[in-house]
Amino acid sequence: METSLRTPWIVGVSGASGTPYAAAVLRGLLRAGEAVDLVVSRAARLTLLDETGHPFRDAHWRDDLRTWLKRGADGKDGSFDLEPADLADVRFWAAGDLAAGPSSGSYPVKGMLIVPASTACVAGVALGLSKDLLQRAASVTLKERRPLVVAVRETPLNGQTLKHLVTLDEAGAVVLPASPAFYAGARHIQDLVDFVAGRVLDAAAVPHQLYRRWEGELGSAGSG
Repeated sequence: METSLRTPWIVGVSGASGTPYAAAVLRGLLRAGEAVDLVVSRAARLTLLDETGHPFRDAHWRDDLRTWLKRGADGKDGSFDLEPADLADVRFWAAGDLAAGPSSGSYPVKGMLIVPASTACVAGVALGLSKDLLQRAASVTLKERRPLVVAVRETPLNGQTLKHLVTLDEAGAVVLPASPAFYAGARHIQDLVDFVAGRVLDAAAVPHQLYRRWEGELGSAGSG
């Protein structure tokens, strides 16, 4: 009896500020029924602790991930419903595990989303450094011509980072700055976060209902 081949999206979380963006993308993928392979950099663990007050530990990653994904962008715990079964098709790989599945092009995946992407992460991927699993998985994604979305979160951007972003664009990646828009009628910080997360999922062709799309009617944001 044949079984379907698991083909997840890799989600890489770097150390840039913006962990609510990553949480919203992860929730969106899970709601769409997508399998997820998660890589959280060492720097991202510090950012998560700082921005959420909760740790992210290898030995307890499933519990820590569930706590994180239930948290709203406004800092309130339990803002989203998430059952243990919702994480059944999530696989976690330690950032230092360079023998992990995503380090090889023969490991089947749909593509990779880096959210948020720090300038250090951008540089590492653009230069092909592969200093950890996040960078290695991104390099593999590019060489295998799979979709790579890089949600860079930094401002202002210096010339060197801009050059790195151009390099990624020329290599086939989608460079997607974490820039919220207001035409969708944002009423809450979560709306702004969900807009960016929705654009990341749009770039990956993953269906979602995270924001109201533009329909060509001026002033529609004020009628929501």
